[in-house]
Amino acid sequence: MGLHRSEIDGEVLEVLRRGAVIPAHPLALTAERRLDERRQRALTRYYLDAGAGGVAVGVHTTQFEIRDVGLLEPVLRLAAETAAAWTDRPVVRIAGLCGKTDQAVSEARLAVSLGYHAGLMSLAAMKGASEDELIDHCRAVAEEIPLVGFYLQPAVGGILLGPSFWCRFAEIDNVVAIKMAPFNRYRTLDVIRGVVEAGAEDRITLYTGNDDHIVLDLVTPFVVVRGGRPVRVRIKGGLLGHWSVWTRRAVELLDRCHAAAAGGGVDDDLLALDSMVTDCNSAFFDVANDFAGCIAGCHEVLRRQGLLQGTWCLNPGEALGPGQGAEIDRVYAAYPDLNDDAFVAAGLERWLS
Repeated sequence: MGLHRSEIDGEVLEVLRRGAVIPAHPLALTAERRLDERRQRALTRYYLDAGAGGVAVGVHTTQFEIRDVGLLEPVLRLAAETAAAWTDRPVVRIAGLCGKTDQAVSEARLAVSLGYHAGLMSLAAMKGASEDELIDHCRAVAEEIPLVGFYLQPAVGGILLGPSFWCRFAEIDNVVAIKMAPFNRYRTLDVIRGVVEAGAEDRITLYTGNDDHIVLDLVTPFVVVRGGRPVRVRIKGGLLGHWSVWTRRAVELLDRCHAAAAGGGVDDDLLALDSMVTDCNSAFFDVANDFAGCIAGCHEVLRRQGLLQGTWCLNPGEALGPGQGAEIDRVYAAYPDLNDDAFVAAGLERWLS
């Protein structure tokens, strides 16, 4: 057995369970499409100073292609070392895990060796596998590292997973959280239903990855009937590509959602933020072009702020979609209170040092 959830530092586990802003960490590249270590470190420092409770590295927003060019280990190491050197507060470190079982187990072992607390399970490589095969795969990886389940939307490579799968996945003892990102209300409910049917709602913390529905995910009490009785659960935090930009505002938003869920009440202004944040996401994620520019769009916001030099991705074909720059202009003008440009400007020199 590798790392078990009982071995995670108690303060780190509390951050995860309370619910945190966990940005899906982008990849900083030079114009030659090589790792820009200085700006990669700056991004991590920005997220921590913005108040993020953790970082997720080696995930979709980091570009899965890092595995093809030998960057997985350097990028994971750089984020872990930067976080440890930059702050003394507990920071949840989550590593993306990809591939079929041998590869995912190897990546899990690497993540543990670098001090990561959990692995975010991408099942995209398992297309065509049966439910039994998927569960066997997850159990094998859970022997190495605590798991964060990941329901990735099919539009960017995910596979459909029903409530039966999520119930069986939630029964795996070393699962600590699930990121729900199917961008679909019915499928989000499938995950919640599976967790409750497994009786795992106290062990598994639910995170939204639905970048199109962030605020309502965080303020909605979800009810699942188990054994004739209603069980009420909440999504506690977000592990989001959207929160890789304007992160300071995301931290403030999550604090506001937590206060509302704790009894402060959900007012019209908070509800209105759902559509405003979703509108911003439509620009950042290039919804008009079926998410083709979803990574480059986040890069573009970070470029405008000075954190990145360009929008370059490892795949030269991955770039801003037609009209996406104008859409980002539009949401910047429409929602000036949602950006954190002033916060970034104040910290940029120090983060880049």
